[in-house]
Amino acid sequence: MSDTPFGFGLPPEEPEPGDGKKKDPAGGGSGAGGSSPQNPFGFGGGPGGGDNPFAAMFGAMGPQDLGAAFQQLGQMLSYEGGPVNWDMAKQIARQTVSQGTADGVKDASVSPVDRTAVEEALRLADLWLDGVTSLPSGANTAVAWSRAEWVEATLPAWKQLVDPVAERVGTAMGGVLPEEMQAMAGPLIGMMRSMGGAMFGQQIGQAMGVLAGEVVGSTDIGLPLGPAGKAALLPLNVEALGKDLGVPKEEVRLYLALREAAHQRLFAHVPWLRSHLFGAVEGYARGITVDTSKLEDVVGRFDPSHPEQLQEALQQGMFQPEDTPQQKAALARLETALALVEGWVDAVVHAAASSRLTSADALRETLRRRRASGGPAEQTFATLIGLQLRPRRLRDASRLWASLTDARGMDGRDALWEHPDMLPTATDLDDPDGFVHREQLDFSELDKMLGEAASGDGKAGGDGDNKAEGDDKGEGDGTEGPGR
Repeated sequence: MSDTPFGFGLPPEEPEPGDGKKKDPAGGGSGAGGSSPQNPFGFGGGPGGGDNPFAAMFGAMGPQDLGAAFQQLGQMLSYEGGPVNWDMAKQIARQTVSQGTADGVKDASVSPVDRTAVEEALRLADLWLDGVTSLPSGANTAVAWSRAEWVEATLPAWKQLVDPVAERVGTAMGGVLPEEMQAMAGPLIGMMRSMGGAMFGQQIGQAMGVLAGEVVGSTDIGLPLGPAGKAALLPLNVEALGKDLGVPKEEVRLYLALREAAHQRLFAHVPWLRSHLFGAVEGYARGITVDTSKLEDVVGRFDPSHPEQLQEALQQGMFQPEDTPQQKAALARLETALALVEGWVDAVVHAAASSRLTSADALRETLRRRRASGGPAEQTFATLIGLQLRPRRLRDASRLWASLTDARGMDGRDALWEHPDMLPTATDLDDPDGFVHREQLDFSELDKMLGEAASGDGKAGGDGDNKAEGDDKGEGDGTEGPGR
């Protein structure tokens, strides 16, 4: 589990905001605003700032920058929304994207040539996948996104992922005072929640902005971050990924299109999968228990005229989750489900590409290593919700799906997605041969029976009621029904 599961850790390294000038070496930090492990929100590190992060933030600014800083502070203190200030998150993500990546590549609108190339690659990928999976195409639209467009399109999914975790933290911030004191401390609690929402928003915005410079599609972390039915690639990032591989960019684009299209098929035609994955995240959030002893101490000594005290307290690791059995179980379910998704995609894409792309094996290994080395998507996901996908499980899952293809064919393999109870478990990933040759339960007949029963119960007369009356002959009017 990540050591900074609530997004309060060290953000990815960023260029300096504004005109791109280098920060003062005395700042002692890295990233936007001079952030450091002791100052993860970038409020300190300026000359003369000392231990006061707000003084550091304002100390070395010109009139224009100072006005922007005060505007941001006003947003922090006036926010009255949910657990995350998503307006601030979006604003910071867009600003981070506009600064460009560390290699100096700036975001740009997608050209007509790149748009056409992406659309053609995704269409061809869907044709190739028709021969290796029984699941039909899941994308009704093929799109090419700029980095800024990725931020806009994926924001709703990030809200669904992060809000449950942030809500637990926000509740802790407002609930540390005794009940009899909360009425008198209303403004203080409101300020704390506002600052907490803004700090979440700032951290998440930075993370999204950095991630936008590295992801190649809408499903890089194994979750459907984009709108349903939209297969998407980011041409600028696709080109950056393939730049040093020695592989023709057309093959890189097509291989990544295969992965995106395979994800889309799975999420479109396994109706329970999305809610299963996002529900596991919420289950993890419900298992979080926040140690509020530090927070209670800060509240007891909090001076509203020095709001930086709360900032400093947040920097000191106040919100560290306890490893409860419920939380561990939720993490295990989510990690296994993500591994099964990624393993299935890896297996079917390899089947589609191995005989058609000369670089298929090299590209497959490149992407596996990217995941195994804790790539940008995994690191950001771990920072935001405290989850790290175990790459070992991904490889195990890929081998299991390949073995299932050999033993049962693609129809038998894909039929396991019909019901969550039919899927392999973490234990099965340790013994794939045992799972492959085990007799599987057939849920199709059970689902059919349950559907017929529900349909019969819902009719006001007709065949369902007639059957009930025949079965219950001599037992009254049959109003007791099958539960008798």
